[in-house]
Amino acid sequence: MKENKKTIIYQLMPRWFTNCNEHCIPNGTISQNGVGKFNDIDGKKLRSIKSLGATHVWYTGIIEQATATDYSRYGITPCNPHVVKGIAGSPYAIRDYYDVSPDLAQDIGNRMAEFEALVERTHRAGLKVIIDFVPNHVARQYHSDVKPDGVQDLGEGDNDGMFFDPNNNFYYITGQEFAPRDVDLGSGADAYREFPARATGNDCYTATPGRDDWYETVKLNYGIDPWNGSTHFNPIPSTWTRMLEILKFWAGKGVDGFRCDMAHMVPVAFWHWAISQVKAVHPAVIFIAEIYDTALYRSYIHDGGFDYLYDKVTLYDTLRGILCQGWPASGLTRCWQTVEGIGPNMLNFLENHDEQRIASRQFVGDAFKALPALVVSATMTAGPFMLYAGQELGERAADAEGFSGHDGRTTIFDYWSVPTLRRWHQGRPTSAERRLRALYRKILRLCNSQECLSCGGFFDLMYVNQDTLDARYQYAYLRYHGGEMVLIVANFGDRAIDATVRIPQHALDCAGIAHGNCRATELLTLQAAHVTLTADTRMTLHADAHSAAIWSLKPYQHRQ
Repeated sequence: MKENKKTIIYQLMPRWFTNCNEHCIPNGTISQNGVGKFNDIDGKKLRSIKSLGATHVWYTGIIEQATATDYSRYGITPCNPHVVKGIAGSPYAIRDYYDVSPDLAQDIGNRMAEFEALVERTHRAGLKVIIDFVPNHVARQYHSDVKPDGVQDLGEGDNDGMFFDPNNNFYYITGQEFAPRDVDLGSGADAYREFPARATGNDCYTATPGRDDWYETVKLNYGIDPWNGSTHFNPIPSTWTRMLEILKFWAGKGVDGFRCDMAHMVPVAFWHWAISQVKAVHPAVIFIAEIYDTALYRSYIHDGGFDYLYDKVTLYDTLRGILCQGWPASGLTRCWQTVEGIGPNMLNFLENHDEQRIASRQFVGDAFKALPALVVSATMTAGPFMLYAGQELGERAADAEGFSGHDGRTTIFDYWSVPTLRRWHQGRPTSAERRLRALYRKILRLCNSQECLSCGGFFDLMYVNQDTLDARYQYAYLRYHGGEMVLIVANFGDRAIDATVRIPQHALDCAGIAHGNCRATELLTLQAAHVTLTADTRMTLHADAHSAAIWSLKPYQHRQ
């Protein structure tokens, strides 16, 4: 039976999470800028993550990716740097599905054992482990140096004289050499050459992808002919069986979940087939889909078998619009309506490796101004909430690290160190960083100390508060469970408010709560009050600017 516990995911990249080099240089090498290690993520750091309220850690960039760093002395075939983005390389250009990144090991020859030890430490700290599964594309020079006996490499045995063949792992642009636009492939003996060219990872079926395409990756073939959309799933395509082997390999390492990169670019039929087989052996393993098409949400849950989906294009985009573009807070009503019935399956977030940092000048510029968005994102549903390492400290991503440039994101392509995390690990955070982290800790821990938030129902209060709340800046809703309620009012405005909020009879009926007196506690400040529930309850409350009020309402007598 599924426990009534809300999943709180802490995403981190080991590459920079513990790197404390204060003198990194743009486009610096691993020897110049340093790199975090598996072994650096010790019990103390894991306990610190858990203290925030986290239940899972998503270790990003575990599986070996293409890199410009040379590890040939360890038996790892070097990559051509002309098809690597950045010096460190993208963690989404997988070089070997059966290996971990050598960057992250202190003893490179013992790198898998070091990862396995990290999994064990994470479990001992009371946290579960999520890693990336990148099913849609691989590095252009994919090659496994350590694959198990009997396993074939992707592309091994392909007929490269066919653009599409159901038995091929790749799509081939026959008769043409790979020639990306505005990308230097080198010259002479050091040049990168690929003939015939293969399709690029972002569904670019030409030999000439551009610099903004995922030119460093190759699209995998799951049995769909892109020219006419026909599907060839019987017999089971080679790519399906090879990817299932990879999932089972990592689940066998004790991994508790997979964040599946660009899952909507892989047919839902594959997910239905693969997820069911993995769960037959490892029933507790969870699958999270990165997906951006709301029309596919229900199919990828009900048909594909995913536990959770990214909710970027509804909740994240709306919250960002409210924070940055003057969208009305009442627009949040459309978010839950879009995912009605699957809200508990939606993973909410305000930051991840693809998005700009809240405190960056490209986003809000002040992490404290996003606190109402944090409350809404973390408490609106029983679904998971995810935060990105450094978010809880107000990381600004103000550096131009190299390939990434000054884009308001923490680089995934370069060797680098993150200032807020560096100060935290060294025990010298600023007072503002301490204060912000304490607020994150308080809010996120509420998600599992209050059953109304971890597993309760949802009731939107905006339709009965049009004359009491300013819909441009405030959003109010209830979460309820077991005869109790939590009332939340998020204030996105620049001014504090003292507002009267109506709770209608219909909300009490949904929550199964009778009229009568109840004990009220504001869960952030611990302010106490008494509220009488009637057919048209009115409760006056205070919310600071850029903040929220979270009131627990517990009747003295529950309805029998």
